[in-house]
Amino acid sequence: MNAGEMIGTLGVSLLLLAFALNLSKKLQVNSFTYLLLNVAGAALACVSSYLIRFWPFVILEGVWMISSLILLIKKPAHV
Repeated sequence: MNAGEMIGTLGVSLLLLAFALNLSKKLQVNSFTYLLLNVAGAALACVSSYLIRFWPFVILEGVWMISSLILLIKKPAHV
């Protein structure tokens, strides 16, 4: 497995973990952890797609990461 594949595997694993935790009602889609898993997973998948030069997924994962990051930044901090 090359670096691009390893990075992509980790990224997709984080995205699937967030998805599975949401389906099992352990994470809400607006929770900090869910959004953070999506930002990290999409960022890694975007880098991986860039490394293997698969441009449609660079765009898809880049937009996914930016969208999740915006929601994460806008999320009010709980003290």
